Amino acid sequence: MKERAAKNWHNHCLLPDGTELQEHSIKTDRDIVIGEFCQIDYGLRGADVYVGESSKIREYIWANGDARIGNWCEIGNDVITKEDAYIGEGVRINGKLEVNGALDIGENVEIKEGFEAKGNIEVRNPMPVFLYIIIYLMTLLRIENEKELDRILDGLLSEDEDTTKIPLMIPSRSKLNMKLFSVPSTMKIGKKCRLHGNIRAGSIDVQQDTVIFGSLRARNRISIVDGVTVHGNVESQSTVYVRRGAHILGDVIARSIVLHEDARIDGTITAPHGMRIERGA
Repeated sequence: MKERAAKNWHNHCLLPDGTELQEHSIKTDRDIVIGEFCQIDYGLRGADVYVGESSKIREYIWANGDARIGNWCEIGNDVITKEDAYIGEGVRINGKLEVNGALDIGENVEIKEGFEAKGNIEVRNPMPVFLYIIIYLMTLLRIENEKELDRILDGLLSEDEDTTKIPLMIPSRSKLNMKLFSVPSTMKIGKKCRLHGNIRAGSIDVQQDTVIFGSLRARNRISIVDGVTVHGNVESQSTVYVRRGAHILGDVIARSIVLHEDARIDGTITAPHGMRIERGA
């Protein structure tokens, strides 16, 4: 278990409270952490923005703090940061780079529309973003051992955890476009989020008062709680939990279903291994 935790902490997808996945952007007031080898057809707008090596962001990056872009990334539009920027080797920016603080920039960087930096400029290869993210998360969570990351991140969006500092995390090798939001492992969606697109993950937990304009599909469990509205189907190879006050406008297809009597499903229900009705609080 310890070896797995050391390797797999970055497979978690965490969307903190108030996240908005709009037509052209992912928006949050938190930091944004993007893993390696991701393909994201949206812009990124957040506090600090970190993009792992060899990722492709089709739209812009707007950071109210720092921006760190890993080696061999491609950004389809502008990169604008209100503080410092760290641009790795071989990065391609197909718009302009506007930095209101200092700029560390690696070799063989291509900026199509030029750059402006108001602080000092250093031409050197910054620390790899993947290593920086590990240090950042360990500092944020106040832990000393990387092997603890997986255990802690796994519970960060539970009701009894303090979630005020959780960054928006998209794991390595994820794909996001106008039709699909696909991640390799767990996805935890916070409260009062608004997401457009069909979500695919290993497991999915959706917190209160979130609205999803699309479908949910997971290999493992899906949990939908009070105030959540899903404008699409919900499908799982395991169990779907539809708690009190949840509303699903499409069908629910799962191995088994746990359904509260005060939840609402507008479509059909398919559960070959049975359905249990919950009552009360």
